[in-house]
Amino acid sequence: MARRKKGRDIHGIVLLDKRQGVSSNKALQEVKRLYNANKAGHTGSLDPLATGLLPICLGEATKASAYMLADDKQYQTVIQLGLMTDTGDIEGAVIEEKVVPDISQEQLEACLSSFVGEIEQVPPMYSALKIKGKKLYELARAGITVERKARNITIYAITCIDFKENLLTLEVRCSKGTYIRTLAEDIGHKLGCGGTVKALRRTTAGQFSLTSAYTIEALQSMTPETAMHIMLAVDQPLQVFPAMHVSQFEADLVRQGQKIASQFSGEHQGMCRLYHDKQFLGLGEILMDDKIQPRKLFKL
Repeated sequence: MARRKKGRDIHGIVLLDKRQGVSSNKALQEVKRLYNANKAGHTGSLDPLATGLLPICLGEATKASAYMLADDKQYQTVIQLGLMTDTGDIEGAVIEEKVVPDISQEQLEACLSSFVGEIEQVPPMYSALKIKGKKLYELARAGITVERKARNITIYAITCIDFKENLLTLEVRCSKGTYIRTLAEDIGHKLGCGGTVKALRRTTAGQFSLTSAYTIEALQSMTPETAMHIMLAVDQPLQVFPAMHVSQFEADLVRQGQKIASQFSGEHQGMCRLYHDKQFLGLGEILMDDKIQPRKLFKL
C-alpha cells in the first residue's frame, strides 16, 4: 500500500532571510512545517554562521531548484585579518595568528583585483561537497583530510566597503560554487597575514534579492492568507527561458511526454516554458527538427 503523504500539496517559492546559528536544512524544515507542505527543498546551502537569502521551494517548485543552483550570487562578508582557523570562519579552532602589516589602499585594491575574473579555488574541507559519497565536513570532523581538486569559479566584482581594526568588509559578486571562506583565506594569505570569515550574508541569488525576503519570525506572524500571498510562482525562476502557449490538444500531448511542433522557427535553442490557458505545464527542449520535447513537467 502506498504511503500517505504528510502535509499539503502546496506549490511556490518562499524567500527566507536565514538567521545566524541554524543550518540551511533546519531553516528549510521550519518553513516546511509552517506551511504544512508535503515537500520542500532549498537552492544552495548557507553555513550556520551565514545569514541572508535562502530561497525555499515547496511542492512542485522543487523541480525548479536545480536551475536556481546555477544562479550567480552576491555576498557581504567581514574578514578578520591576522587570524586563521580550521574551518575558515570565526567559529573554528584557531590554528595560527599573525600580525597584520600596514596595508595601503593601493595594496588592498591590487590584492582584491587579482581575484576578479575566472580563478581556481580549492573547496574547503568544512563543506557539504561529497567525495566518494561522504560529505567533506563529516570527514573533517573525524580528523580526516583528503585531496580536493581545484575548480574554476568566476568572481565578477569585489568591492571594499570598510577596512578598520583588521576587519575587512567586502561585497562579492560571484558564480555558483564559490566558497567565500576560501576566498577570505586566499585574500588574507596574499596580504601576508591570513584571514578568516567573521560574518557572511547572502544578499542576492539570481534574480532574487534579500530585500524581498522574510525572516522566520515574520512568516510566523503572518495570517495564512498573507503567507500564501507572499509565495512566488513556481515558474518565476525560469523566466530566462522563452515562453510558448499551446492548444488543449498540444497540452494533452505534452502531459503524455510527446513532442509538439515548435513555434520558434529555429530562432531559439535550449529550454522553453510551456503554458496552456495561463497554466504552467513545464519545460520543453527546442530540438533541431522544429519540435519540442517535454523534459520536466509540473503538476499544478
